[in-house]
Amino acid sequence: MLKWIEDITDFIFLEDTPRKADIIFIPGNAHALPSELAARLYQQGYASLILPSGRYAIGTSGFAGQKSGSRRYEGEFETEWAFMRRILMDNGVPEHAILREDEATYTYQNAIYSRKRTDAEKIAVTRAIICCMPVHARRSRMYYETLYPDAELLVCPAPDAAITRENWLKSAKGIDTVLGEMERCGGQFHDILKDLVL
Repeated sequence: MLKWIEDITDFIFLEDTPRKADIIFIPGNAHALPSELAARLYQQGYASLILPSGRYAIGTSGFAGQKSGSRRYEGEFETEWAFMRRILMDNGVPEHAILREDEATYTYQNAIYSRKRTDAEKIAVTRAIICCMPVHARRSRMYYETLYPDAELLVCPAPDAAITRENWLKSAKGIDTVLGEMERCGGQFHDILKDLVL
């Protein structure tokens, strides 16, 4: 394999071993897998709080429904947060362990509003787990790291996703999705990076 392809794979597909943390973050999405993983990590004692974040995708007028997952979660969900909350509760997470953030419409807002929520709750985040789809691992870490610069952030992507580090080169959709993430990791950070360093 060409070295630059390996570099892209390593850049996009991050994966950390989970460790005991103060909180689990779930950036907004319509996939069941990240919330199911977060529920398992909660049950295994990795964190006592989970903060799903999300209203619905910018440019849409409502939550469009579940996109993937072998198990279907029934119901009318007004927001991504409500969808993720249902998954968490159906997988054994008690309601008191789930914080609410249902205003964010894109990933940077997920991080911004999550920080506002943890600050409002006076939660000191020294280590956090981020549960996301594998292809969103790098961008999720970049955004949450920007808002939680002093925290150790462990990215634990959902297993069994359709696009992974092992198969992204085997389909046109995989290639387009991963290279699209590369573009977003550059294109969405022009102003953020200037604000951070200039």
